[in-house]
Amino acid sequence: MVQGSGDQPVNEFRRGWRVLLLALAGAATTVSVTLLYSFGALVLPLQAAHGWGRAELQLAISALSAGVVVASQMAGWFNLRWGLRRVTLVSLVALSLSFLVLLPLKGSVWWLYLAYFGVPIAGVGATFVTWTELVNQWFERHRGFALALVLCGSGLSAALLPAALTAVIGRWGLQAAWLLMGALPLVLTWPLALAWLRTGPYAARAASEGPVPAQPRAGVAFAEAVRTRRYWTINLGLTLVVAAVVGVVSNTVPILRDLGLSAAEASSVFGVFGLALMAGRLASGALIDRFWPPGIAAVVLSMPAVGCALLWLATPGVPLPWLVLAVALAGVGAGAEFDLSAFLVAHYFGLRDYGRLFGLHLGLITLGAMLAPFLFAAMYQASGRYDFMLGYGIVACTLGPLLLLTLGRPRLLAEPAPSAAHCAPAAP
Repeated sequence: MVQGSGDQPVNEFRRGWRVLLLALAGAATTVSVTLLYSFGALVLPLQAAHGWGRAELQLAISALSAGVVVASQMAGWFNLRWGLRRVTLVSLVALSLSFLVLLPLKGSVWWLYLAYFGVPIAGVGATFVTWTELVNQWFERHRGFALALVLCGSGLSAALLPAALTAVIGRWGLQAAWLLMGALPLVLTWPLALAWLRTGPYAARAASEGPVPAQPRAGVAFAEAVRTRRYWTINLGLTLVVAAVVGVVSNTVPILRDLGLSAAEASSVFGVFGLALMAGRLASGALIDRFWPPGIAAVVLSMPAVGCALLWLATPGVPLPWLVLAVALAGVGAGAEFDLSAFLVAHYFGLRDYGRLFGLHLGLITLGAMLAPFLFAAMYQASGRYDFMLGYGIVACTLGPLLLLTLGRPRLLAEPAPSAAHCAPAAP
């Protein structure tokens, strides 16, 4: 069917459903998701097993973020140099094997920091840079919704992983948790990548491992894009929100435990975060394809501010629905972060240098996520409470969305007119 006709969206999903499943599995098993969303369930077991304090453990998230910063910068360059397929297949194996370094963990907490820093670098080609670039290559008209579907993978992990880890730790100990997280990329994602990872019809240029792009997209060069106000507005607005959400994600379970919930109850309530994350992603993805993207972003990304306020006001004995609502609101906003940023970078700047631009963006917001736990740890160390961290969440998730409202209307990129030869891209 001819591209650009009224049923183009149907063709996009019919042609790219395999890529969606692959990228969904990749998003669910990427290390920045598994180690982050598992952290709340690991804090108390790590504290009991090794005697490390909560403030010390908080800095492991900074080490993880630092590793993601390095990996996200490398990913765009590696994919350009050796191709998405080759880099991703090797990285998925390396990522699974890297979890083995956590098995003999003992002694100084610095060994935990080193491991959390190194594991993302081992999985350099299995980051959100790769999965969002792949989706952008296969979807255009329904790009926002496709990104939202794929990035629901992190919501699945947030919903299922804490309870699963709590169960395996209770039965077999901490080492079983590392083995479970290490097995996921190799068992779930690698076979799909081997079968279905191909360059898409909207790729910026031809790649040796896939079909020739059917309709090359114009875009902004890297050097030009990084000099624009819009690019840095996206970076700053999303950095504020992501840093706040990292604090909520890594501390929700301990906060709930301090409010009197058992480990199982706290993990179950946190599971609502994952479900709300997926709902937020799907809703924002569907809306961003139809309405003004910064307006949608401002509404959705402000939801964690309300969730933080509800947690800040909570006291022991507060009704459980109150806590469920607070966690759900935080999850709705968290769900929209990466699909909104991936959409905005591709929409405003095109696919010409998408890997490098989104890699830099991801590195910058992850740097914010890396530095925030130092602040949160200092706040907790000084007060023994989470009030200041939640207050930061309220402020950051208000200012960040307001900044995105200054982006203006979406920029229309010049592009070559499609020729007759470009009307029917091949299926993977």
